[in-house]
Amino acid sequence: MKIHEKYIERCIQLAKNGLGTTYPNPMVGSVIVYKDTIIGEGWHKKAGEPHAEVNAINSVKDKSLLKKATIYVSLEPCSHFGKTPPCSDLIIKNEIPQVVIGTIDPNIKVAGNGIKKLIEAGINVTVGILENECHGLNKRFFTFHQQKRPYVILKWAESQDGFIAPKVKSEQKPVWITNSYSRQLVHKWRSEEQAILVGTQTVIDDNPKLDVRDWTGNNPTRIVLDQNNRIAENTHVFDNQVKTIVFSKTKTNAIKENLIFEIVDFEKNMASQVTDAMYKHQIQSVIIEGGQQTLQTFIDANLWDEARIFKGNIHLIEGTKAPKLNWSYLEKYAIGQDELIISRNHD
Repeated sequence: MKIHEKYIERCIQLAKNGLGTTYPNPMVGSVIVYKDTIIGEGWHKKAGEPHAEVNAINSVKDKSLLKKATIYVSLEPCSHFGKTPPCSDLIIKNEIPQVVIGTIDPNIKVAGNGIKKLIEAGINVTVGILENECHGLNKRFFTFHQQKRPYVILKWAESQDGFIAPKVKSEQKPVWITNSYSRQLVHKWRSEEQAILVGTQTVIDDNPKLDVRDWTGNNPTRIVLDQNNRIAENTHVFDNQVKTIVFSKTKTNAIKENLIFEIVDFEKNMASQVTDAMYKHQIQSVIIEGGQQTLQTFIDANLWDEARIFKGNIHLIEGTKAPKLNWSYLEKYAIGQDELIISRNHD
């Protein structure tokens, strides 16, 4: 079992290379082992491109060894035709006698069918190695398929005395609480998630671009809560550069490329209506960077999975209080003089 764990751990390491680029597919890593030596490995790099098992098999120089090898994969091999052929068929075709799988795929199109196909072909299949770690690797994918909503990350920065914004803003917009390293980390996070969400007041006050300009990667889909259509058309969020979804009480006449309006009732379970609509749009993860009211709405609805809170090295004395979150910290990191606290919702 320990041998299996070693190789599944390597699968997880490889899979992480696909963070932010595989949507709507999961991150998957695979290694092929012969006589306790890795002879091939690969990971899924991008939706529509070959899956991890394909890349691992293709990397093996002596294909005759496949008939005596074991293939390890962090997630159950697919059994259906999508943009690429089924990986389970490829394993069977290459007569690989043993398959070790981290965890079952929650996607209804797979969900045990890949394993069933392999067993029916006479292959020795082992399932459930480092299962928790494999779930954690694809927490976005599992949340999307099992809970029918995106994985929700809350993010805010607060001062040492617990404020997220000063009472009066100077000409500088936004007012920075954290240092440049923390801000760059946030842009890295944006490149890893499918969407970013803010409220009306954040857009009016700060006119944010909500992009990854301090990092390299894909800009997330922008999601804006604008109940009464108060946001001006010349703001950055309406610049047509990135797909933008606006949640409002009523639709406007604004017709722009990459702009979608979703009508919601802001008086009734607004947070769940928004996550339901994001599921409809195939969005597996969202980072919420809104103001206090937007963040508190998702906290009060218990619609969050992870909170990432920066404590900057400043005091504001008065201003907008940080959201109220009942949590005990799980992880703390120092980023220069800033502190990053990460909490997870186990409810």
